[in-house]
Amino acid sequence: MKLIPYWQDTATPFAGAAEGPLEGKVDAAIIGGGFTGLSAALALARRGASVVVLEAGRVAAGASGRNGGHVNNGLAHDFPSVVARLGLERARALYHAFDDAVDSVERIVAEEGIACDFRRCGKIKLAAKPAHYDKLAAGFELLHREADAETALLPRARIREEVGSDLFHGGVLYRRSAQMHMGRFGAGLAQAAARHGARIYEQAPVTGLTRLRGRAHRLETPRGHVEAAQVLLATGPSRQGPFGYFRRRIVAVGSFIIATEPLPPAMLDDIMPGRRNGTTSRIIGHYFRISPDGRLIFGGRARFALSDPDSDRRSGAILRANLREVFPQLGAVRIDYCWGGLVDMTADRLPRAGEHEGLLYALGHSGHGAQMSVHLGQRMAAVMGGDEAANPLRGLPWPWVPGHFGPPWFLPLVGAYFSLKDRWR
Repeated sequence: MKLIPYWQDTATPFAGAAEGPLEGKVDAAIIGGGFTGLSAALALARRGASVVVLEAGRVAAGASGRNGGHVNNGLAHDFPSVVARLGLERARALYHAFDDAVDSVERIVAEEGIACDFRRCGKIKLAAKPAHYDKLAAGFELLHREADAETALLPRARIREEVGSDLFHGGVLYRRSAQMHMGRFGAGLAQAAARHGARIYEQAPVTGLTRLRGRAHRLETPRGHVEAAQVLLATGPSRQGPFGYFRRRIVAVGSFIIATEPLPPAMLDDIMPGRRNGTTSRIIGHYFRISPDGRLIFGGRARFALSDPDSDRRSGAILRANLREVFPQLGAVRIDYCWGGLVDMTADRLPRAGEHEGLLYALGHSGHGAQMSVHLGQRMAAVMGGDEAANPLRGLPWPWVPGHFGPPWFLPLVGAYFSLKDRWR
């Protein structure tokens, strides 16, 4: 079993990183070489701006290359609860922003010719308990009428049409969702940005950030420094660098994934006949899909812990047991890959994009980042071009997490709380 992401092991790495020292002045500096930063760099470079991307490690090797491979529409919360909190108009706009995000990914894949197995497959959200189905059904009419007429409510009798498991009690089908090979998309997105003129520096963590005037900053890295007329912070929960304001508002939570050996077509037809993305309704739930080469990719927050080789291995053992519970017919299959990554969670599980003291930002994707990161990169590039209304999250308040100043010391307590909540709700 390889303790590396399947996406990275089965993709050709980006090979166009800039060489030599970092110096001079640019129109825009992007901090972070994941999907958000690369998408913004691509949009800006295509408009003729001079752009540098500063990545602390390797391109698309963080959350962008360590996720479950879903490109889903729909919010992290049920639609009625978002309406109750934000009002119908704002809730509908947020929901449609996620629709637009899937469209953004599809458009970039087509325009730049990125071979990443992008496919509109749909998503099925599965009720883990009868009460969960009752809640899904109660909110479905509002969702279907006001936000997404392409959704469908599936009773338990129809679940076998989508998932070969008797564990679920119904679900909601979201037809606009998609999937892709994350490693190939990340490398292709970086290549596209570089092809249009963006300079992408790997192993270039930002260690100093000095505001000069307005949105202009001087950025320091071990590879040199640069002055930028505008800066976009597009990282996840960075534990280094001068980003304390954002660290207090994001909690880094580990999420873990396993991938089976390639499965026979008949077995794939049994477990996932529609080849859709699957997610479950538990707080500490699961997500799964079939890979382009016929593997089941199965993930979840197996443990409320950060990712390292030992943690990944222990979490993988839990996920293997969970997989056998969901799909008993897979009990004997081999697990070829196991990996973990950090999810940058906000307190309300909604992403944030805006401006703080002259620094633009787009982050906090909360487990729904593959599509929204790409979309927000495009939208914030438009903001940097002068279209302030392009940001679909503008004006959304972002309070800090009480008691949180950096390392998430409270994760075991949060995990215990959510486990109890899953058990009793």
